[in-house]
Amino acid sequence: MSDIPAPLAALLARHSLGGKHLGEPGPDDAALRLMAQAALRAPDHAGLAPFRFKVVRGEARARMAAIFEQAALAAGKDAAEAQIDAERALRPPVTVAVLARIDMGHTVVPAHEQWAAVGGAITNFLNAAHLLGFAGKMLSGHKVRQPAIQAAFCGAGETLVGWISLGTPVRTPSPGHAKAGVDEVLGEWRGPAP
Repeated sequence: MSDIPAPLAALLARHSLGGKHLGEPGPDDAALRLMAQAALRAPDHAGLAPFRFKVVRGEARARMAAIFEQAALAAGKDAAEAQIDAERALRPPVTVAVLARIDMGHTVVPAHEQWAAVGGAITNFLNAAHLLGFAGKMLSGHKVRQPAIQAAFCGAGETLVGWISLGTPVRTPSPGHAKAGVDEVLGEWRGPAP
């Protein structure tokens, strides 16, 4: 296919870009609302919207950095390592915490379908950010399992999935790490083996 439609070409150009490569401005309220609208268009059996986004910006960034630093110290990191965790929290202009609300007892929609909806919502959120001229990256790691951090972000029945760092790209994204090729992820199913 030689004539790729412009919207698809834009999606094919999306790359993750970490906080140290993000600058001001970050997305404003209108842009964040569009990203959330895109997230709500993800496949979602029964329309459960099993995800929530909490925006961290302005002075709240310093409060998040302090929580990250304290959690790092509680996890056994030394003061220098804990300070690095705090500094990383301050880099992106906007950080969005991603929370899942999985109804384990839903009679129609099993948990794995709800988790798929969370993943689709994250993807649509990041794609919308890219199409609006921002860059970002989804991060998780050990922090999502720290009780103090979970308590700071989660309400009852919520699971902290991670954070999306957002801002204006200050450098052109590199191709990044090698990913699977199309032929590795796309194949024909011809029925069960005889």
